[in-house]
Amino acid sequence: MNKIKVKTLEAVLHTDIPLTKHIGITVKELTDTSLSLHAPLESNFNHKSTAFGGSIYSVSVLSGWGLIYSIMQQHHLTGHIVIQESNTKFIRPVTTDITTNCCFDSVEQYQKFLNMYKRKGLARIRLESRILCADEIAVIFNGTYVVHT
Repeated sequence: MNKIKVKTLEAVLHTDIPLTKHIGITVKELTDTSLSLHAPLESNFNHKSTAFGGSIYSVSVLSGWGLIYSIMQQHHLTGHIVIQESNTKFIRPVTTDITTNCCFDSVEQYQKFLNMYKRKGLARIRLESRILCADEIAVIFNGTYVVHT
């Protein structure tokens, strides 16, 4: 994990999306094809002392946004990243810190996305992120992101 890339991504998240700083989002792990974000439960709990659904959604959607941002930077591309559509399946309560992992389905998906953006200045990609609690899937988030010039 490149610490400079991690710190850069955290700074961008905290500057461009101020909510991330308020709920304590940090980059846990960043590779060329995956991103894990972390947010402490102590800043994101609800009246049941479990993770707040809005925080869960925010960390999940931002793991996809951050992954796309990271690969755009890696390939020296710029553009506007937006979430177009999403679905969040809450399977069980999250009783620990929120850690979400988002990755590309395959190298082919990654390459197709980049090639489309380079050709047309517009690309869509559907990404999934998951949150585990006690080694069991607690949340599955699916989002369609659009990147445009």
